[in-house]
Amino acid sequence: MGTMRLLKPLVVSVSSLFFVALSGFAHGFVMTPRSLINRLSQSSYYLTTKELWFDQTLDHYSPYDHRQFKQRYYEFLDYFQVPDGPIFLKICGESSCNGISNDYLGVLAKKFGAAVVSLEHRYYGKSSPFKSHTTENLKYLSSKQALFDLAVFRQWYQESLNLKRNRTGVDNSWFVFGVSYSGALSAWFRLKFPHLTCGSLASSAVVHAVYNYTDYDKQVGESAGPECKAVLQEITELVDRSLETNKKELKKQFGAAELEIDGDFLYFLADAAVVAFQYGHPDALCTPLVEAKKAGVDLVAAYAKYVKEYFIGTFCVSVETYNQKHLKNTAVKEGSSDRLWWFQVCTEVAYFQVAPSNDTVRSSKIDTKYHLDLCKNVFGEGIYPEVDVTNIYYGGTNIAGSKIIFTNGSQDPWRHASKQTSSPGMPSYIITCHNCGHGIDMRECPQSVSSIEGNAQSCNIPDAVNKVRQKMIEHINLWLSECKGLGWHSM
Repeated sequence: MGTMRLLKPLVVSVSSLFFVALSGFAHGFVMTPRSLINRLSQSSYYLTTKELWFDQTLDHYSPYDHRQFKQRYYEFLDYFQVPDGPIFLKICGESSCNGISNDYLGVLAKKFGAAVVSLEHRYYGKSSPFKSHTTENLKYLSSKQALFDLAVFRQWYQESLNLKRNRTGVDNSWFVFGVSYSGALSAWFRLKFPHLTCGSLASSAVVHAVYNYTDYDKQVGESAGPECKAVLQEITELVDRSLETNKKELKKQFGAAELEIDGDFLYFLADAAVVAFQYGHPDALCTPLVEAKKAGVDLVAAYAKYVKEYFIGTFCVSVETYNQKHLKNTAVKEGSSDRLWWFQVCTEVAYFQVAPSNDTVRSSKIDTKYHLDLCKNVFGEGIYPEVDVTNIYYGGTNIAGSKIIFTNGSQDPWRHASKQTSSPGMPSYIITCHNCGHGIDMRECPQSVSSIEGNAQSCNIPDAVNKVRQKMIEHINLWLSECKGLGWHSM
């Protein structure tokens, strides 16, 4: 469900940080602090931030449990062609959902005369059913329950729209959108509830649950290129050695003294590099490190400068995100999603970002045992990711769906957990460029939502983005017309 430029002054807009707040993964994805989200809430980066509420069922799979909870949602109707325009359902993922972001979906909504509605994922943000996130209370947190939430909400919203229009039995044409984990939910929603949507866009959709996800680190090496990769590997070796002799000073040097568990510290350092490639800022990481190597400068010090100035400073990453003491905290906090996503990791999808057996960029100490120990330490005995069950239920990359568009950025380490080849009714596009990262088709590269019209000029090869966006429009138009027997020819 992470970015950069050192040595030379780095200017990264708040909007580039905003993207990260909304889609990606904790440990491999970095949550954005509440203070930044509050600043964004008051800006033009949202189409709307007006909160609406829906009474949602707690357990969709129990015939006896009728408990409900309040689930937050948003609607944006400015572009809606009343009454028969399509409805775009934007799925919120594994973080607080603070509004409908003003990204390329807004462009599509305008083009198709669509209403946009967005439902916050259960447990995240303000949509928690419980006052405490104990392991016991988290048992209703799963992708399966979340998909049912979307289905029930979709039906309720359609009925309430009909009520407002004084009509019955009418169905608008729905289309579902998501990026990253919510991209997977988008694909899975079309798979499991094909009668409720005309199609889905699954951007950077991690539909394949992976136990030991070594391809993640391999892609980081590929995206870095030989020169930068070699420097990163040298830094990893130096850090591993220094951990054995000078642990306290080393952690202090990186501003991460609170990370007592070495694995947490090494994961933090690995993620600091990852975000550069995942979110389209490779030069911000590689240029200063390669220059430092050529100049004979202390590489660990150069990397610490990058981590503190960019990863912690500009990018506003909180070190505590990587601290297992923090992950054990069961308090319900609107802005903190770390414990919640780790629960999904430790029960459903894994994506353990372990070091490959050779030619690794990250420390080899980030292994399967580290992840399993974290799951046990944070959630207790008996918590284990049932990856095989997840893939049996959804099909992994062999998903037997239809009318699903898959898109991925060439530099994104998550693309190897997505469907990267086309099959009948499910086109797949790899958007290839030097800074094509996570969710690039819906945002930009580097990630930014500063342009309302979805301008792709910030991308290294903007044509690559625009060509895929044109294909997306063609598929959406076709599938909406097949769904309703109407073509949206106003394009």
